[in-house]
Amino acid sequence: MATTAKVDATEEQARALVEESRETTWAKPSFAKEMFLGRFRLDLIHPYPQPSVEDAAKTDAYLRRLRAYLETIDGGVIEATSRIPDEYVKGLAELGCFGLKIPEEYGGQGLSQVGYNKALMLVGSVHGSLGVLLSAHQSIGVPEPLKLAGTPEQKREFLPRCAKGAVSAFLLTEPDVGSDPARMASTATPTDDGEAYELNGVKLWTTNGVVAELLVVMARVPKSEGHRGGISAFIVEADSPGITVERRNAFMGLRGIENGVTRLHNVRVPKRNLVGREGDGLKIALTTLNAGRLAIPAMCTAAAKWSLKIASEWSATRVQWGRPVGEHAAVGSKLSFIAATTFALEAALDLSGTMCDEDRNDIRIEAALAKLWASEMSCTIADELVQIRGGRGYETAASLAARGERAVGAEQLVRDLRINRIFEGSSEIMRLLIAREMADAHMAAAGALVDRNAEFKAKAKAAVGASGFYAKWFPQLAVGAGTVPATYGEFGPLARHLRFVERMSRKQARSLMYAMARWQAKLEYRQGFLGRVVDIGAELFAMSAACVRAQSLRAAGAPEAPAAEQLADIFCKQARLRIERLFDALWDNTDDADSALTREVLDGHFRWLQEGILDPSEGTGPWIAEWQFGPSTEENLLNPFLPSTRSGAGT
Repeated sequence: MATTAKVDATEEQARALVEESRETTWAKPSFAKEMFLGRFRLDLIHPYPQPSVEDAAKTDAYLRRLRAYLETIDGGVIEATSRIPDEYVKGLAELGCFGLKIPEEYGGQGLSQVGYNKALMLVGSVHGSLGVLLSAHQSIGVPEPLKLAGTPEQKREFLPRCAKGAVSAFLLTEPDVGSDPARMASTATPTDDGEAYELNGVKLWTTNGVVAELLVVMARVPKSEGHRGGISAFIVEADSPGITVERRNAFMGLRGIENGVTRLHNVRVPKRNLVGREGDGLKIALTTLNAGRLAIPAMCTAAAKWSLKIASEWSATRVQWGRPVGEHAAVGSKLSFIAATTFALEAALDLSGTMCDEDRNDIRIEAALAKLWASEMSCTIADELVQIRGGRGYETAASLAARGERAVGAEQLVRDLRINRIFEGSSEIMRLLIAREMADAHMAAAGALVDRNAEFKAKAKAAVGASGFYAKWFPQLAVGAGTVPATYGEFGPLARHLRFVERMSRKQARSLMYAMARWQAKLEYRQGFLGRVVDIGAELFAMSAACVRAQSLRAAGAPEAPAAEQLADIFCKQARLRIERLFDALWDNTDDADSALTREVLDGHFRWLQEGILDPSEGTGPWIAEWQFGPSTEENLLNPFLPSTRSGAGT
């Protein structure tokens, strides 16, 4: 069977493709973009946006039905068998879970982003694999790209099927291509009759791909006469001749996900199944992720809520040294962190979701910050839960149950959450993507100053233009509302935290300007610096969300308002310490020494340090060979753990 050759791309080509595919205009305001420019636009998030009464009622009614069903299924079965039982998938399909955000006119539930997030929280709390099944189908699978860029005919053809339970998958990653789409090797060659494309390539880590009925496939159309060419998106029937699911992959966590390796060999796809134009595939994918990324903080928030429940119950009943362990300061500080951070996680999630629903703000940075921050903080929360539970935190739920104890899967939570720092953009890539958006105004103003290939004359001309921008902008960063004691008075004791956010937003903007002046075009290689600035912004965003949410509860006279205010206050105090450490590390760090050491490691100077161990991955036994390369296709057809012939839930 034919394979696809590797594609080489230079750094400049890779950068140019990503730059071409990103959204370059800002038609709507962005709270986070303004914050990174040192402008704290509280008016963009305050009053805390709320769903409409009708939408809230619709969501609550659906969640009641969903909860009733979820209480009848057992996540332990998924964990034990590494499969989601067919009856679970069927039950979710009958409840309309595969069409949560699909409009009602196409047979979906028509939930808002906020409602969708809440449904994912419920489903994911049973088992993370269930949340991934639904989110991979709807957040990045067929429904979302079609809603954004599909034709009316495509929507009528495919959305009703998706809503009924025809599982979809998104095929972008390849064995040799991760975050660098310029090297994508999969091709979509126009047929001679002009009526179709022939797809060839291999796709890796195709979540839902093992059981999908419909696929979104990203492939490169060769540029030719009459064809614009470029990476393009196609809707593909998973049972099309030439498609082979070669493996069902196994992972550290999320043991029920149907994730595999898919090979496409001369797969004929009608030209009517092209989504958008040729060459728009990567742009469609990136735009889809603006809202699609919010699925991850939704499930991270659910994990934090469960961690708080388990940690507080255990800490109140487990007695050591004559007192409940929660009363010991070493454990109590962990409980405080979990509770305060859980409040902030939900605040940031609901704020981002409602802003997405309102569609009056550009949330591309907010969604990315929410994904980055939630995935990092939830992993810390899960780790603290294991520490609080001690040996029982490290023991599996099945083992605990076998000993007659409560089946608490704390260690499973650590395993399941870990992928979120890699899914849909690793934390490292997310920081770089956010940094690019954060510096957008500076890049436009600096022009050739930040172009490594620009000539001296161009740089000199750009310096004159940039001076005008900075002469007007920089003085605004000297003083602001954060220096006026009475500012934000309606927030009561939380006002001081908002003043802190305002001051720090100006400080990080000044820091970025200093960095641009110091490193100019080489700033893009200062990834440690850029990552810290982004992390500062993420913490400031979370602080803002927590304060605004607490104040909205107080304004509404909610009974939980005093507790919310306390949680927001403690969270902000903890976040301020983290922010101060990040600011210190902007200029006092080991980045240069780390880079020098890294070069020596890559050159093999420290191989002596690796002596004294065995490396089982270098084994040559038959079980190792199968583990590395997988059984043959014939063996796969007989493998009960590779249900490649299983149909979608809706068929």
